[in-house]
Amino acid sequence: QVQLVESGGGLVQAGGSLRLSCVASGRTFSNYAMGWFRQAPGKERELVAGIRSGGTTKYADSVKGRFTISRVNAKNTVYLQMNSLKPEDTAVYYCAADRENNDISSKTMDYWGKGTLVTVSS
Repeated sequence: QVQLVESGGGLVQAGGSLRLSCVASGRTFSNYAMGWFRQAPGKERELVAGIRSGGTTKYADSVKGRFTISRVNAKNTVYLQMNSLKPEDTAVYYCAADRENNDISSKTMDYWGKGTLVTVSS
């Protein structure tokens, strides 16, 4: 069983930045695909960004050019750097892991964190 713990959420003004972190337990983190997802009130959970074990990344169109996902395998950690934040980025952000390193989507993730709240004020 892999445990994922997110941190770094909070309240920020529009145009500001936050960096989310997700630390994973286990010894095979480097083999996992990792993703950041978000869910806003009344909306479905959506993929924000993902990174596979080889470093290939993907982003939602709404965050391209503003968010950057990265990973440090030696620390079992994946990051989401969020710049130029907008009120519509307000959501609970979840970290997720896929043991099989599939193309990243909510359907392929095996493990989920509990989420961290990001609130962007206008």
